[in-house]
Amino acid sequence: MPDSPASHRLRTGRYAEPNRIYLLTTNTLGREPVFADYALGRLVVHQFRKAQSLGLANSLAWVVMPDHFHWLVELEKCSLSSLMRQTKSLTTREVNLSTARHGPLWQQGYHDRALRRDEDLVKMARYVVANPLRAGLVKRLGDYPLWDAIWV
Repeated sequence: MPDSPASHRLRTGRYAEPNRIYLLTTNTLGREPVFADYALGRLVVHQFRKAQSLGLANSLAWVVMPDHFHWLVELEKCSLSSLMRQTKSLTTREVNLSTARHGPLWQQGYHDRALRRDEDLVKMARYVVANPLRAGLVKRLGDYPLWDAIWV
C-alpha cells in the first residue's frame, strides 16, 4: 500500500534504536470507537503481550482506548515500523474475524516519541494509563479494564 506524502514526511529521519524507550500511539480509521467493546480491546492487549513474549519489545505501560492506543515500550529485537506493522496487521485480522467486518482498522502511520532513560518513566506511564480518567470514561482508574503498567 503506497504511503501518502504526509505519512512519508512523518517518518523522515525516524530511527529506531534497540533498548531505547518509545511512546507509541495510533488511531483507528476514522477514530471509530471499535475498542469500546472490551472483547475487541483484549485482542490488542493480546498482541502487546505476544510482542513481548517474542522479545520484540518490553511493554512498560499501555492503554487501549475506544479509538486508539498508547504503548510505552522498550524496543528489543525489531524496528518500530515492524513492531507497529505486526501489531496493527494482526489486530486488524483478529478484529475482522471476530466481527465479520472487512478492510482496514487503523489509520496509516503512527506517532512515536523517543524517551531518554533519565526522563521520569513512571510519570509517563501514569500519563498513559490515566487516559480513561482524562477522557471521562471512568471515575477511578481501576474501573477501566484495558490498561497495565509494570510500576502499578
